[in-house]
Amino acid sequence: MEELMSEIGSSAGEIYNYLNVNGTTTFSKMKKDLDLKGNFADLGLGWLAREDKVSISRKGTSVSVSLK
Repeated sequence: MEELMSEIGSSAGEIYNYLNVNGTTTFSKMKKDLDLKGNFADLGLGWLAREDKVSISRKGTSVSVSLK
């Protein structure tokens, strides 16, 4: 369990750094660029959302993500 939490936290850090450099982007582009395995893009973004560090919005089928 501890290893899993560490990997989720690491994914959240990668996402945070990506958004810090690239600004607002779509979730699908970020997922493709970061190439996080399995569901770790979803889990990492959820971690950041729970910590209130990101803004997530949906327009049609597109989901945009940015840092707060």
